[in-house]
Amino acid sequence: MKPNRKTILITGNRKGIGRYLTEYYLEKEYNVIGCSRSKSDLKHQNYLHIQCDVTIESEVIKTVKEGKKRFGSIDILINNAGKASLNHSILTPTATIKNLFETNYLGSFLFSRECAKRMMKKKWGRIVNFSTIAVPLNLEGEMAYASSKSAIEKMSQILAKELSSYNITVNTIGPTPIYTDLIKVVPKDKVDEIIDMQTLKRFGKFTDVSNVIDFFIDDKSSFITGQKIYLGGL
Repeated sequence: MKPNRKTILITGNRKGIGRYLTEYYLEKEYNVIGCSRSKSDLKHQNYLHIQCDVTIESEVIKTVKEGKKRFGSIDILINNAGKASLNHSILTPTATIKNLFETNYLGSFLFSRECAKRMMKKKWGRIVNFSTIAVPLNLEGEMAYASSKSAIEKMSQILAKELSSYNITVNTIGPTPIYTDLIKVVPKDKVDEIIDMQTLKRFGKFTDVSNVIDFFIDDKSSFITGQKIYLGGL
C-alpha cells in the first residue's frame, strides 16, 4: 500500500455511477472502500468491498470501522447510494416515502456522521453528497424523491458549518439524468422533458460527475464548502 495514499469511501458502488467512481479513483491511485447490499465482483489490491445496508446504523458503523482498520483512515466520503421514485403525490404510498428517506437521507447522514468522527481526528476531510436537479426544477411526480434530496442539501449546508473548524468540507452535486438503472424506470417522455429544461440539452456523463467531485475533494478546494453544483445548467 502506497504511503500517504488517500482513502475514499463510496456508498452504493456495485454498479452505475458508484462503480464508475470506484474504478476511476482506483486508477488515480486512491484506496477505495465500497459498500452495497450485494456482493461486488470488483477485485483490486487497493479495494475493499463490504456488504452494507445504508439504512441500518449498526452496519454503517461496522463498515466505517472495517474500512479504517484496512487502510488506516477515511479521508473522503462520497454518499452515492440512493433510490428514485416517480409517483403523483396523491398516489404515493407511505412505504415509498419511508424507503426514499431512509435510503437517501438517513443513509447519507449515518455515513457522514461516522466518517466525520474519523476525519475530525486528522483535522482534514472531504464529504460529497448527492442531490438531483429534480430539487430546483420542482418536477411533477417527483415530490418524494426531490424532498429526500432537498433534505440532503440542507444537511450538507449545516454539516459544512459544524465541521469547518476541523478542515472538513461538505458539498453537494446534483446530477442531470445519466443513463443508469436509476433512470431506466423513468418514462422516456419524462426524461425528455427534464433534458429540455436544461441549458445543455443532453444526458449527463459519468465524467461530468467525476469532474465536479475532483474539484470538491482537491486539496486546493479547502475554501469551498456548503456549496451545491447542479449539472446541465438550469
